[in-house]
Amino acid sequence: MPKELSIREIMELIPHRYPFLLLDRITEMTAGKRAVGYKNVTINEPFFAGHFPGQPVMPGVLIVEAMAQLGAAAVLSMEEFRGKLLLFRGFNNVHFRGVVSPGDKLHLEVTLTAIRGRVGRGKGVASVDGKTVASGEITFAIAERG
Repeated sequence: MPKELSIREIMELIPHRYPFLLLDRITEMTAGKRAVGYKNVTINEPFFAGHFPGQPVMPGVLIVEAMAQLGAAAVLSMEEFRGKLLLFRGFNNVHFRGVVSPGDKLHLEVTLTAIRGRVGRGKGVASVDGKTVASGEITFAIAERG
């Protein structure tokens, strides 16, 4: 059964903290399979000060990172990987189709397609108001913390 996670529960799973935690809530998660969540994008985000003054746009690399964090939560919620660290290995076939601006709710979906041993792969999609703004394939490695 899919599960919903608050920001506190997300921080129990992944090590990211402000200003680099890019998830506000996970609305649906099936451990090791799929996760859906969002980030409320506000003008107070530190990256908007320089990207771009007068026309703030969320950097594409941070949209990709938000998808990676969501995927990490789905993996690290699996009992065998609790307390581990997910290392981002790559993002392939990335496509950006729109911009994310202050006031947007960045909707994120990640589906894990393979986990073999300590490596895995998934597909991510980011959207705003039902329109896809970014998508691609995530690869990751599972490591010990510390």
